Amino acid sequence: MTTTWDSLEPALSVRQVLTLERVLAGEPEVVAGASHLDRPVRWVHVAEAADVGVMLSGGEMVLTTGVLLAGDEDKQAEYVRSLHRAEAAAVVLGLGRAFPSPPDVMRRAAERCGLPMVVLHRPFPFAELTEEVQSRLVRRKFAAVSLSEAVRTELTALITAGAPLQRLLDEVARHSACPVVVTNLAHRVLGTAGERPAVDDVLRDWERIARQAGGTEGDGWIRAELGGRGERWGRIVLCGYRGDTATGRLLADRAAEALVLHRMLGGGAACSWEEQSAQSLLTDLVSGVVPARQLLPRARAAGLPVNRRTFVPLVVRDGDTGQLERLLRLLGLPGLVAELADGATAVLLSLPRDQDADALAVHFATRLRTESGTDRTVVAAADPRVAWDDVPTGLREAQHVADAVADSSTALDLPPVVRLKDVHLRGLIRLLRDDPHVQSFAERELNGLLRGTDEDLLSVLRTYLATGRNKSRTAQLHHVSRPALYRRLEAIQVRLGVDLDDFEQAASVHIALLAHDAQQQ
Repeated sequence: MTTTWDSLEPALSVRQVLTLERVLAGEPEVVAGASHLDRPVRWVHVAEAADVGVMLSGGEMVLTTGVLLAGDEDKQAEYVRSLHRAEAAAVVLGLGRAFPSPPDVMRRAAERCGLPMVVLHRPFPFAELTEEVQSRLVRRKFAAVSLSEAVRTELTALITAGAPLQRLLDEVARHSACPVVVTNLAHRVLGTAGERPAVDDVLRDWERIARQAGGTEGDGWIRAELGGRGERWGRIVLCGYRGDTATGRLLADRAAEALVLHRMLGGGAACSWEEQSAQSLLTDLVSGVVPARQLLPRARAAGLPVNRRTFVPLVVRDGDTGQLERLLRLLGLPGLVAELADGATAVLLSLPRDQDADALAVHFATRLRTESGTDRTVVAAADPRVAWDDVPTGLREAQHVADAVADSSTALDLPPVVRLKDVHLRGLIRLLRDDPHVQSFAERELNGLLRGTDEDLLSVLRTYLATGRNKSRTAQLHHVSRPALYRRLEAIQVRLGVDLDDFEQAASVHIALLAHDAQQQ
């Protein structure tokens, strides 16, 4: 990214210059162009020459007594027009011998051109005004340079240390003191930083706000493009920056440079910014740490339709994130995909309420198995939700079902979409595994084996119960003789103080073992 110094040089507005104490001593009066007082003043120039416009480069506040213009109305009008052509910020006329009152010709010409014209009613040394404004501009310039270098140094250090995108955005938000948003070219939010309430206010109606503010920088909305090698792929936006616009633009450019570098260096990373954004949102939904209602603006800004929708929470085992995203696009199903932990991937579908959510979920799962070419892929689901606040519970239920299937030591005849009713007791245990009463029950029932060091007995018990107490099958799976298996089963019964031939006692031990195994996950 290349920027010119002139485009970034901090400036005072004409309005700000007129509020300076030294200027107020001259009793300034705006006689023309009052609606253009927010023009930036890049420099102050004292000039009496009638052709001063050829010496300007734009943004100057020109100070004059008009001594060479007095008595010639054509020169007066041309003087103003030349300043307008040179894009001067304003003209300040000191009243005195040449012009005891504001000249009508200059005033009318300035009004037509939209050039702010100010007259000073009291004698005023121009040198004082020049010194005051120039010193302030220089101080602002070096403050901006200092800020720019500080931001560049800090962001570079974070990138070198391998910091994630969020850490960089947090640092930018700290310097800018306003919400920071990173989007792709379709205005989909990829990352945010800043005080949470302020960020949520920005995201609440993000797409409309982003498109409305997309063309101009106003009200503190400052953008910098993200891209490289002639291709743009996103932008960073400072939302409501309250400092100097040029300084804000400088800050946004430094942030953009860092983000481009971060993305380039992370080109081989496991997931893109888009995937990180979805992962952060779905992880927060699953965890329940952040209330679902507070996450709604983030979901909407991430491109997920949320108004009058049916949400289908899914968790896929042994599914590739990229493959899942491609399949959603192929089937035209709006949704978010994010990798969770232990080989699980969350998929949150958002469907119109007039569509059959269950049928579409089955269609998605069937196509996924066909595309992956394996029956190992498991698609677990909770019942569809129509209220956003119920989505976190649904995602957790789908995760429990997926975990219950993964915990199974035997082959299960499962439908394309597995629900809680399909995993029976194992699913219930997964849901209750963190309950203290269940934990206490498991410890109490299995205490005789858990206190020992013979893991083989626990493994034999697990296989024996999973096969429906089939001794022949258990002996075969453990590669032992029937008499050897009988001795081990006898040892298990002695240690636990139970009779495994008694259905109720065996069921109690089986439930305890399922709970114990679930707690180890």
